[in-house]
Formats: sequence, C-alpha cells, structure tokens
Amino acid sequence: MQLVIVESPTKARKLSGYLGKDFRVEASVGHIRDLPKSGLGVDEDTLEPTYEVNADKKKVLTKLKNEAKNADIIYLATDPDREGEAIAWHIKHLLTEDKELGKKIEYRRATFHEITKSAVTAAIEKPTTLNMDLVDAQQARRVLDRLVGYKVSPVLWKKIRRGLSAGRVQSVALRLLAEREREIEAFKPEEYWEVDVALSKEKRASKVYEEGKVLDNIPDGIILGKVQKLDGKKFAPKKEADVAELKKIIPSAEYTITDVEKKERKRKSLPPFTTSSLQQKSATTFGYSGKKTMQLAQGLYEEGLITYHRTDSTNLSDQAINMAREYIQSSYGENYLPSKPRLFSTKSKNAQEAHEAIRVTEIGIVGRDIIAKSGKFTEQHAKLYSLIWNRYVASQMEDAVYAQTTVTITFKPSKKTEKIKSGEIKANGSVMKFDGWTALFPNREDTLLPEVATGEALYHSDSTFMQKFTQPPARYNDASLIKELEKRGIGRPSTYASIISVIVDRGYVERKEKRFFTTAVGLTVTDFLMENFPEFMEYEFTAEMEEDLDRIALGKKEWKKVVETFYKPLSKKIDKVTDSAERKQIPVEETGEKCPDCNATDGGMLVIRTGRFGKFKSCNRFPDCKFTENINETVEGVKCPLCQEGDVIVKNSRWGKSFFGCDRYPECDWASWKKPEKGMKVTKAEWTKQQEERVERKKKWLESRKKSSSTKASSTKKTTKKKAATTKK
Repeated sequence: MQLVIVESPTKARKLSGYLGKDFRVEASVGHIRDLPKSGLGVDEDTLEPTYEVNADKKKVLTKLKNEAKNADIIYLATDPDREGEAIAWHIKHLLTEDKELGKKIEYRRATFHEITKSAVTAAIEKPTTLNMDLVDAQQARRVLDRLVGYKVSPVLWKKIRRGLSAGRVQSVALRLLAEREREIEAFKPEEYWEVDVALSKEKRASKVYEEGKVLDNIPDGIILGKVQKLDGKKFAPKKEADVAELKKIIPSAEYTITDVEKKERKRKSLPPFTTSSLQQKSATTFGYSGKKTMQLAQGLYEEGLITYHRTDSTNLSDQAINMAREYIQSSYGENYLPSKPRLFSTKSKNAQEAHEAIRVTEIGIVGRDIIAKSGKFTEQHAKLYSLIWNRYVASQMEDAVYAQTTVTITFKPSKKTEKIKSGEIKANGSVMKFDGWTALFPNREDTLLPEVATGEALYHSDSTFMQKFTQPPARYNDASLIKELEKRGIGRPSTYASIISVIVDRGYVERKEKRFFTTAVGLTVTDFLMENFPEFMEYEFTAEMEEDLDRIALGKKEWKKVVETFYKPLSKKIDKVTDSAERKQIPVEETGEKCPDCNATDGGMLVIRTGRFGKFKSCNRFPDCKFTENINETVEGVKCPLCQEGDVIVKNSRWGKSFFGCDRYPECDWASWKKPEKGMKVTKAEWTKQQEERVERKKKWLESRKKSSSTKASSTKKTTKKKAATTKK
C-alpha cells in the first residue's frame, strides 16, 4: 500500500478521487509539530529549536502512524513552498523515529501546483526528495520570529504596558503606518486654484459646471480645457487674487486653436496574478482584506479550481498559455490573439520559488459556475475566481488601442489689459479604437473631442474658478500597504495577510472605512522601538534579512549563522534597554469628566485610552482605580433610518468587524454593515422584508453547510468501509 500525506482534508478528498485503490490519502491538518506554544523553545547559545507535537494533533499523528504500518511507500505531498517543505520534514521525522513501525519505509516528495488529476498523477510518477535548503529557510524564519517575539515583547511589557508584542516584520510594518500617521498630523494644507473652461465651435452659453464639477449631460461639441499658461509662463495660482483678472477676461476672450496633436496609444495587458497583486486587486475591487482574500483563494485551490495561490511568479506553463490562446481565438477571434504568447518578468524584489502565476485550471469553468460545482462556495468565492479568470485570460490578449488627441488653445483678452496679454489652454481627448484585452474589463469611457483644426476659432460656453487645497499623504489601505511592503522587500507575499491581521488585532492600528489609522498605542510602541532598537527597525535591514532567508533556500548560506548574526547583537541590546531605557506613557485624551468611583475621595478624572478592542474611558489613577466605561462612537448628524429617534452608533461584532446600529436597542433593532447616509429612511415594512431575506440567506447557507458536511461524512464512511474490507483481505 502507498500512503499519500497532504495538509488539508479537502485536498485529501480530492486526491482520493484521482489516485487508484493502491493509494491511501490522509491529511496532517496543517502543522503536526512546531515550537512550543509556551516558552522560548530555542537554545540561545546553540540556536537549536525544540519542537513538540501540538496537543490537538496527537490523534492525527496516531492515525498517520497506524496508516504508515501498512505502507511501503509514503508520499509527502504537502504544499510546494518552504512551509509545506518543513511540514513534510516534520512528518517524516516523527514517522521515522517511531520504532513501532518495525520496517523500512521509502519516503518520496510529491509536489504539484494545481490539484488536477494530470498534475497529481505526474507528481506521483516523478517524485523528488525533501529539499533541506527550503526546510532550513523555514526553520530560520520560525526561530528568528520566535526569538524576537519572546525576547523583545517582555521589554515592551516592562517599559510601556503588559500585553504588547513586537515582531521582526510586524514592527517594521507598523513603523510604515506610524510614519504615515505622523506625516498626516504634521501636514499643513496649501491653497491653490484651478481655472477650467468649456469652449464651443459655436457662440452659445451652456451650463457645463456646477460647484466645480462637470455635469453628467453636457451639450455635444463642447471642449473642456484647463488654463496652463499666462504670457508664456506656467500658470500656478496660489490665491484668489491670482485669478481675479482672469475672471474678467475669460468670458469674453478670443480663443484660437493653435495646435492639434493626434497619436495612437497602446495599453498592454497586465500579467496574471501573484499572491501580492491578487491581494492588492481584491482589496481595491471588492474591499477584501489580505486575510479574506487568502482564505477564499485557499478554498478555490483545494477544490482544484486555481493553481497554488502563494507565488511570486508571473510565469505561465506552456499548457496554460495554449489553453488561454485557444479560448481567445475561439471566443474572440484572431484580432484579439497576439502573434506570439505574452511573457512577463517578475518585478518582486525577493521573488523566489519557481511556481506558476495564479490562474484557473479549467478555462471552461467561469464565474458563478463554481457555486453550482460545489455547495461550499459563496458569491465571494465566485467574485475572486472571476477576477483570477479574467486576469489570466486577459494576460494573453492583444493590446488595447486608443486614439489620443491633445488640443492647444490660445486666448487673448477682447480688450487690452496691462496684466494679461495671452494665455494657453490644454484639452485632452481619448477614444478607444480597439478594446483588446480590456474587453474583459468593460468599464472605461471615452473622452470625446469634436473634430477641430488648427486656426479654428472657439467661443466661451462656461467656466469655473475653483479654490483647492493640497491634501496630506493618503492613508494606507490593504492594497497600498501590501504594495509598499513588497516594494521595500519586507516580509513575503504569503505573510502579508498575517502581518496586517496581527497589528490590527493587537490594537496598534484601526481599520476605518478600509483605511488604517495608527492608534496611540501603535505610535508609542513604534517610538520606543525606534529609539531603543533602531537597527532592528530599519527597512533595509529587514529587507536584507529576507534576502538572507532566500539565500538559505538556495543553499548559499547556513541558517544558524544567519540567525546568529541577527540575534547576538540584538540580545545584548535587549539587556541594555531592559536595564536603562526610560518608561513610555501611552498618551491619553482628557474628557474633563469626574471619575464616579474615586473623584470624591482622590480626585480621579476620566480619560480616554486605547486598548486591543478600541477606545474606552478609564480613571487617570489607574491601576489604583480600575473604573472603566465603554465608548460608543456615534455617526455624526445621522439618525436611525428605522425609528428616526436614536443615534447611529458603531458597534463591534463577535468576529471583530464593525457594524452600525441604533443606540435605542433593544427598543429599535435596526442594524447594517453599511454606513447610513444622512436623511436615509427605512420603513417598518422594508425592515421586516430585509430581515426575512436575511433569515432566508442564512437558512440557505446552513443547508449548504449541512449538505457539504453530509457529503464529507458519506465520503468518510465509504473510505472506512473500504479500509475495513482491505484489512479483511
């Protein structure tokens, strides 16, 4: 008998259907063995890790050992990355050291990047051996992160507050967010003005602008331009006085077209997704967090619908390229098919592990088909699958082609003025001539310009003079933070989601309206670490460590030497900081309210603090006085859409996600995931209907879960009977 060990039960079920009766497939359910949950688990002198079997995996290990007794060959078919390699190594070690097995077993490594019958069969037919360089790279990362977490975090406990944590990568990612927060705090807006002009080939006044914005339905033949120059110099007005003269001139000025530039512009298709680009696009398109995206992708991968979702590569196999090209030719025609396959280079600084890009495994399965294919999939799975499908197919399609026109218009005052003699306006238009790969993303609108010629006269239709102010740097969201981490070489694509989850869960940052706000706790922790562990917090240092881990994976460096080079100086610094660094106080916000418990006796006052679960009120005499009170964040100026009496407040669900509800609950039970707009109203009939629809959706979801569980149970029952029959034989 041949035993195949994978990581997940779902994957085990899929492989069981692909392999013959001579194979048994079992799941390790993730890591079998790891560093201990409590305690350092690493010898600080030798840097040797001490691993132990996870308490919840002892039954799993016993089951694997029992299956191994009947096996002559064991295939270690865990995920094809460093972590998967390490899991396979741990499994082999635990089975090899078990003397009760009483026989020599041949171990083979089987790796596949998609869970399809052809890929799985090929992996079994052409097995490899464990790659100890990958295992060592994973060991180095695990040991490094454990040493930092267990040795630096207690310093934060002592010098700031108990319960805080530091991490080799998480703290550097937090620094990015903290520095952006400081930039926003220090930012001083500067005034500037813009002058937009609507011109026509005919003498006619038309309403084009309202409050500085272009109306939806403007008359045909209108050219929209912006004043760029005055008297040959760049026009950059800083205050209203700078546009005062133009306000008099623009309506009656003489306008002449002095140049018409036409050129063709092409847009090449984007490469298929990597882990990083998928997380970024999913965040900007659907608002999914990195963690959510990876959970959905994991489900799609385990059901064999997409290739492995942890990859830096933009490469596609010849088979995948041919599959896409055949589909494009049959579905869109020759015009959409490039003469040669499109190839892409990987831009990631620390790109590693020669996987394929993320793509679908069967091009004939599209969109919501996957919901019908498997009862466990949701609309969210279908959206992500469609995104992957579109990006993969589009990557092999022809360029989109645009006709781009730039019109230069000169204007002169109708009456002579001493201040302004002439000015220049630029107008731009773009028309799609061939949609190419954008046929899969049909959201772009043309910016039309009427046919015009050099020397032609134009006439004023409307104009607007807008006061504006420079904006502070944008706050990071999931997409922009992941992009910045990748750009700086901090962490790995497969770790971005967990990095973000940790700093949010720890209360170092808050996610509001899909953007990150660094809390007082996060700023204080960052300031302390920057003051006392500057080398550890350097972006370049962290990126260099990632490159060292890559070098270990390539067999170019020895893992313990890399860890030692990092940890020995850090260890000395930890001792010094523990002894001499000053304590840091987390800033609090004064409320002016008296503490109801101790103000009369000790003069305690209430302040606002930030904890892991958001802001709360407490006595400024803490820990001598332990009074606390929850804070309800109110949506300013918005009344409950249902009862029109209560205020709308922000609440946290048991899953940590914020939602909006009425502060008169339970008298009024209105609630919504979406922030209500001012003046929004919901009738009782509408609310009742919404609740009924919600109950119906939940009922269908529970039924699908029950059906999925029933299918799994049936499959398990059949497998058990099959095993029993085999044992009897």
